[in-house]
Amino acid sequence: MIRQHQLVEKIKAYDPQADEDLLNRAYVFSMKAHGAQLRDSGDPYFSHPLEVAAILAQYKLDAASIATALLHDTVEDTLATLDEIEAMFGPEVARLVDGVTKLSRIELQSDHTKQAENFRKLVLAMSEDLRVLLVKLADRLHNMRTLHHVADAERRRRTARETMEIYAPLAERIGMHAIKDELQDLAFREINPDARDSIVKRQAFLREQGGALMPRIVDALERTLAAGGVKARVMGREKQPYSIWRKMQRKNVTYEQLADIMAFRVMVGDATECYRALGVIHQAHRVVPERFHDYISTPKPNDYRSLHTVVIGPERQRIEIQIRTEDMHQIAEYGLAAHWAFKQGESKVDPMRYRWLRELLDILEQAAGPEDFLEHTKLEMFADQVFCFTPKGELIALPQRGTPVDFAYAIHSEIGDRCVGAKVNGRLVPLRTHLQNGDQVEIVTSHSAQPSPAWENFVVTGKARARVRRFVRTQQHDQYIGLGRSLLERELRQRDVEPDEKRLMSVIERFHAENLDELYAQIGAAKRAAEEVVLAAFPKAESMWANIVPIRRVFQKKEKDQAISIRGLIPGMAVHYSGCCTPVRGDRIVGILTPGKGVTVHTIDCDALESFSTAPERWIDLSWDADDERKIQLARIAVVVENKPGSLGNVCTTIGGHDGNIQNLRFTNRQSDFFEMTIDIEVADLRQLLDILAALRAMPAVNSVERARG
Repeated sequence: MIRQHQLVEKIKAYDPQADEDLLNRAYVFSMKAHGAQLRDSGDPYFSHPLEVAAILAQYKLDAASIATALLHDTVEDTLATLDEIEAMFGPEVARLVDGVTKLSRIELQSDHTKQAENFRKLVLAMSEDLRVLLVKLADRLHNMRTLHHVADAERRRRTARETMEIYAPLAERIGMHAIKDELQDLAFREINPDARDSIVKRQAFLREQGGALMPRIVDALERTLAAGGVKARVMGREKQPYSIWRKMQRKNVTYEQLADIMAFRVMVGDATECYRALGVIHQAHRVVPERFHDYISTPKPNDYRSLHTVVIGPERQRIEIQIRTEDMHQIAEYGLAAHWAFKQGESKVDPMRYRWLRELLDILEQAAGPEDFLEHTKLEMFADQVFCFTPKGELIALPQRGTPVDFAYAIHSEIGDRCVGAKVNGRLVPLRTHLQNGDQVEIVTSHSAQPSPAWENFVVTGKARARVRRFVRTQQHDQYIGLGRSLLERELRQRDVEPDEKRLMSVIERFHAENLDELYAQIGAAKRAAEEVVLAAFPKAESMWANIVPIRRVFQKKEKDQAISIRGLIPGMAVHYSGCCTPVRGDRIVGILTPGKGVTVHTIDCDALESFSTAPERWIDLSWDADDERKIQLARIAVVVENKPGSLGNVCTTIGGHDGNIQNLRFTNRQSDFFEMTIDIEVADLRQLLDILAALRAMPAVNSVERARG
């Protein structure tokens, strides 16, 4: 464990202006506050904040960050308060300590929810000052180094998974590659110890077999570069076990089939020399196709810059080479910490220049809750990237398989919401197209456009998915409110009760609703029965269903002004078409309230309705919306056709001849003489469907055709 004077001397060595008094007071305060507390290892608890401070000192952080590291657990785990911290160490340190605090006092329902809520608050804190993230990463790194002392195996695995899914990607996003590699290795050791041990043993075996292979390759590269007139320093390293394992999984190959398990760094004087060195190496060694990346002209979002290439190098070894300057190497190793201004104690970089952080905050705004946010954030951080350009040349980084919709949302949320089309390299493409490195993307927008719920099926960025889900959630909530209000009004009419909002307001607390709209939404979503609400607000109302009559007869006699129109249908939202009877416009329809889904639409003669005959409160009379006449709907028919050449083709031709579009065809029975099949057809209304059925019945090869049921 590092001692007080050693820590102070280490900091003063790189920052002579550091506030020595602040560091000493923080050291003493933390040591006294933690007192006799012990860690799982049996060591004094104070050893943990001290080691966190030492890790940050390796990255040459300012005095305020080091003091925060010493104090970061005092508010959570001791009797110290944030007010005390502010009084003794100033508002800057207090703000940083508050941001890093693990927030374990929050009472949440589950560990997963707690994890999500803590991460949400971490994002908010680091958006104000990225030093919060640096201290948090150092805190997590030391906890992972001592994870083996934790007795509870499930707790160890949970911590390792959280590290792998959240903290290692965060470290990579700010360029702290050394911390990222160590976090991944420590988490890998806990999550999959057998795989890690196997790779480590194979690396040791190859090291013994190859002898001084790496030094020989380093020497050969240096001689090649010198002969080409490039002054360079070359370093070699083995790839991390987790990096090797992930490549084995991604490419579905064994360890023996991997060739580039060694990486070499070539350090030169300036950016021009980087390209000269690349040319010399490519002239001397055969290049592996499609393995060159220029991160100097197009840096990564974390400001990482380097040239990457893979060649068949000295001794016929396939090796990866990274070419960079010393300044680029500092940023590659220290990331965000390389930008810090120690004398002023402030960051030289605006936290919001990091696009990924702005996008995390956008996701935070759109997400329904902490767990939703955590899911979208993992999407945002856990992805290899492609680099695309706007028509003005701005670089946009997206995950692999990113689409124009993801690109639109990466530019601005409003552009994503209004996106109606896209041009990639001057050509119109479908919105689900996967973008490639170097694509120039132009987004076509319309002021009247809205996000499509179907986008959620193909977008890959957390920001895009969160925004689409928010739109769907808002639309769904509005539909639930309208539907719930109509159901309640119908219930009141059937009981001969005049609507009275004051009476309804008097019971909203009983149903845990904030206002009447919230109560209507509960009814519309089938979480609350309209009858239950009416009886609570109007206890003397007579029962609507005192004498139950056949349900279908009741709905067949409903007057038109009592019907609830289906308006603004959006797939997957509050109103759904039943798959058992596939209703289309023109059919007489009825709705069934389904908990968690809203309303399911059936034809009035659907056999499935029998199962709801004892639940009359779930029935709703529906009618088709006159404004929705052009909407294409899906109808299912059952066809029995003779098994002879040309029969199936004639069936398809007949359907197409009546403007029907076959979406799916499935054989249900095959005999030597006849085929039985179901066909899903896109039609505009019942009239078109009946025309198709009549045309099919007129065909000699068709034995029978009818609407499919069940």
